[in-house]
Amino acid sequence: MRFVEVADRVFVLRYPILDINSTLIVGDGEALLVDTLATGRQANDLGEAARAITSFPWALVNTHHHFDHCFGNAALADSARPVWAHEEANRLLLETAETQRAAWIARWTDTDPVHARDLADVEIRGATDTFAQEIPLDLGGRLIHLKHLGRGHTAGDIIVQVPDAGVVVAGDLIEESAAPSYGDDSYPLHWPETVAALLRLDPLTVVIPGHGAPVDAGFVKAQHEELTTIEWALRDAYGDGARAEEAAEALLTRTSLTLTPEAALTAAHRAYADLAGTA
Repeated sequence: MRFVEVADRVFVLRYPILDINSTLIVGDGEALLVDTLATGRQANDLGEAARAITSFPWALVNTHHHFDHCFGNAALADSARPVWAHEEANRLLLETAETQRAAWIARWTDTDPVHARDLADVEIRGATDTFAQEIPLDLGGRLIHLKHLGRGHTAGDIIVQVPDAGVVVAGDLIEESAAPSYGDDSYPLHWPETVAALLRLDPLTVVIPGHGAPVDAGFVKAQHEELTTIEWALRDAYGDGARAEEAAEALLTRTSLTLTPEAALTAAHRAYADLAGTA
């Protein structure tokens, strides 16, 4: 496993477990490591690969609170450098970490016992520094922006913008190797506008998704169209008095969509709760 340079001093490592991306951004004497994977073993692999690129000290960024993006914090954190996250993402991490751990241990116990044991041993470490909307980081003279553009995959998604390279690290707001992931903490009615805000960033040459290969603005526009189709189909179904289950079934008949049955049903329930004011 190694980092691949996708733009000037911006490197991506595509980790095979869950096909997740970690991004290394190198400045002058400092670096930034975005998303720390799921276990100590994975994080150590990531750290070794990063050290093959740079010896600079790094700060960490978590794009959101899901275990595969931040459970490696403790293995990679430098006590003298911050761990950054959105304030809601950090709250959700500390609130749900043990639930996430238990769910994935149960999933991996039979299929991947090594990772199940590693996950059981993880030390949960949250962010040291949080923000609400946007914060600039000076990476040894290289300006980086952390931005919360709105809710989508979760309540606390952030993007990492590298303006001088035209790069945006999007986390799971954008997916390349799978369909958009609607979990029980997602916001189907907000997600399209959040991605629309991402598309308004300039320059936008390379977008690093949470999972899969880096993409361009054209791919993001196509995914925005899919997210918007889902949003308005669910709004219309709710307005017509259809049950959430019926709305999910209707989504699955649309050949342009890539949703799984489970994701369609979850998206419908989340959208209906939002429209009812209970999300």
